[in-house]
Amino acid sequence: MAVKIIKSKNFVETDFVESLAEVPVEEYKPWPENDKLKIVGKPVSRIDAYEKVSGTASYTTDKFLPNMVYGKILRSPHPNAILKNLNTEKAEKLEGVLKILSFKNCPEISWYYDTSLLFDKNLRYQGDEVACVAAISERIALEALKLIEVEYETLPFVTTASEAMMSESPKVHGWGNILDGKPDTYVRGDVEKGFNEADQIIEEEFNTQVVVHNPTEVHCSLANWDDDKLTIWDSTQAIFSVRDTVAASLKIPSSKVRVIKKFMGGGFGSKLEAGKHTIMAALISRDIGKPVFISVDRKEMNLAVGNRPDSNQKLKIGVKKDGTITALSHISYGSVGAYPDSAGCSWPLKTIYLCPNVKTEEYSVLTNSGRSRAMRAPGHVQGTFALEAIIDDAAEKIGMDPLEFRLKNYAETDQVFNVPYTSKKLKDAYLKGAEIIRWKRRNKTPGSQNSEVKNGIGMATQIWWGGGGPPAYAALKLNRDSSINVFAGSQDLGTGTYTFIAQVAAEVLEIPVEKIKVDIGDTDFPYCPLSGGSMTAPSVAPAIRDAAEQMKGKLISAAAAILNLPEEELMYSQGLVSSIKEKDKKISITEIVSKTRNRELITNGAREKNPDGYATNSFGVQFADVSVDTLTGKVKVNKIAAAYDIGRTLNPKTLYNQIHGGIIQGLGYALFEERLLDRKTGKVLTTNLHSYKIPTIKDAPEIEIAIVSQFDPLNSSIGVKGVGEPAIIPTAAAIGNAVYNAIGKRIRSLPITPDKIIKALYS
Repeated sequence: MAVKIIKSKNFVETDFVESLAEVPVEEYKPWPENDKLKIVGKPVSRIDAYEKVSGTASYTTDKFLPNMVYGKILRSPHPNAILKNLNTEKAEKLEGVLKILSFKNCPEISWYYDTSLLFDKNLRYQGDEVACVAAISERIALEALKLIEVEYETLPFVTTASEAMMSESPKVHGWGNILDGKPDTYVRGDVEKGFNEADQIIEEEFNTQVVVHNPTEVHCSLANWDDDKLTIWDSTQAIFSVRDTVAASLKIPSSKVRVIKKFMGGGFGSKLEAGKHTIMAALISRDIGKPVFISVDRKEMNLAVGNRPDSNQKLKIGVKKDGTITALSHISYGSVGAYPDSAGCSWPLKTIYLCPNVKTEEYSVLTNSGRSRAMRAPGHVQGTFALEAIIDDAAEKIGMDPLEFRLKNYAETDQVFNVPYTSKKLKDAYLKGAEIIRWKRRNKTPGSQNSEVKNGIGMATQIWWGGGGPPAYAALKLNRDSSINVFAGSQDLGTGTYTFIAQVAAEVLEIPVEKIKVDIGDTDFPYCPLSGGSMTAPSVAPAIRDAAEQMKGKLISAAAAILNLPEEELMYSQGLVSSIKEKDKKISITEIVSKTRNRELITNGAREKNPDGYATNSFGVQFADVSVDTLTGKVKVNKIAAAYDIGRTLNPKTLYNQIHGGIIQGLGYALFEERLLDRKTGKVLTTNLHSYKIPTIKDAPEIEIAIVSQFDPLNSSIGVKGVGEPAIIPTAAAIGNAVYNAIGKRIRSLPITPDKIIKALYS
């Protein structure tokens, strides 16, 4: 394979990253529309479905090794404290305890951009790590935690971003509470000039809450050493990131670390990095010479492994009477917890609607609470809720239909980077979604129905990246029985990665999916990027195609030698290589393999580079139909219509699975979910799934999905864009706008709970 090295820029959750990547020089003709393909785009059942439903799928929580011991972590009960004294003598004497790791005997390992240590005497939130006990059983480890004697010096703390921004507030870190000491700003055009040109100016303030990932499978790691080599089984979205972080922390070559993850029960962004528990398991395992398994419990999931930050957003929009947006302003702040992260949420405002004059100012504020982490479309869910509300309010102010207003301000190009999109079919999505929901039946005057239960319809727009890119690699091995093994260092989060990989390989080689075995989730396999930012399919699928196309080329070359014919006179079809001129001269894959000296054929594929001078984004819209009981304040979501431009659909079954899941998770964000802190004690009040409310199947609405795109002709040879993030982004905003349409009162904070409805209606 002819290759070249390029610098690749990719968007990963919250950051643009640049890396060197090896990409193929040969360009493949993009596939036609799905109806002309045989396997890709068809509703193929998950190839890993039997393993999951039968209970034979091996999750990290299921892994067991001989002589395995169990680790449990002692965590700070205080939001801000200094660890004055730690006495582990009683715990060490408990029969079955093998090791206790703490700041007293742990190497000084910097953590998370050097802002903390693996064990830090400065404990900055309830849940910060104090010690880790390893014992022959989990029960004994938990008993030992109770025997550890700890003396804390409690300190003043801050729990909200507004408090933390005050000059006299306690400092979470010595350098202050605002990340970088200043806001992150963006300016386009002249905002003041734009507001002066407006006929109407609307200013509003919105608030969104902290929510927790809470995937089904908790965070867990199993570490085991074999001489100087370390193997880690980890519930992670990023096997290579875990490998490299562990290697750097332990100061060993990354070639000495192997990370394995076959199946996982969700992550939503919280598992995009190595956890402290992973490093602890590796350290203790090395010290005691036994495998060490550490799993956090549900309370720890709600304290210490990440959350979506809250937001306070002040938006201002200027519009003309004809509906033209003249200016947009966005000032926001959000609490990112005890360690640095981003609370930025202005990207939708910068990009979705045509506007020459934009200014944003965003503060990421540290508080004495658990650190935020990337969570399914970080920033976009918060920002879209506020933006889409003020867009509706601006349309109402000038007497224009909200859908018409959005179409009036449709942006054809990326306004931040000033480049065209590789594809954009948002207009088609608007029209299709409006048709499904029957948009024209919405209340022309919000809240005008004369009934106790009022109905309303609302909409919201979505933009995301999701174009993927290099580096991403894959290997194909053709066996003597003509079956195929595919190896790729990607991860399946439950989204169907195993299946689409098999489909792409089967499409190229024109063989049944059943003849393809997919092996992923292992750093011994070719490198693939982390599974976040909706970039798995767009990154990995083209690499699979490249490897499969090369395999097809190898088969043609081998057949040419066997049949004694020039390669250019041969064609490949349905697992056979045959002469174009002499139809009786043909040979199957099985025959080719049996007649060659090679017992197997191997190819290595790579993902091609993204096109220069373009932005790749996904687009979509959701329409919500809701009922609001004005006596109880309860909101019922009756139906969501979702229309998306996500390039090519690789598999409609798994695509719809993702969109359904995203919508239901978005519904939880809109109506139920909220991490609650006691402002007097700084402690989390919602530490389990009884007090932290998530949607159940009873809350799930009717969902109707329309995909308006066939493929993205420029982004890659596959033409697929990711859908994991787009599925959740507009849900809360659409529900919020529908609630307003029903009751005529704007709820400007999430979640939209009954008490807020009642207060808005009757106060």
